[in-house]
Amino acid sequence: MLKRLLSILFFSAAGYVVFQNRYKVMNMILGNAMLRRIAVTSMMGIPGVRSRMMRTVFSGPSEFN
Repeated sequence: MLKRLLSILFFSAAGYVVFQNRYKVMNMILGNAMLRRIAVTSMMGIPGVRSRMMRTVFSGPSEFN
């Protein structure tokens, strides 16, 4: 019981710290070529993200130009 409570507390604290430093974490991940490749590959594996990205990249001329 105590071990489980400590695990929950630890992961909550770690999640809070990562959330507070999320832009630094993203810069660290995207600054490394290998981690960037893994991040992009995994994000493109999500169907909703992939379709939205393809629609944005390969859409016609924007009406806001």
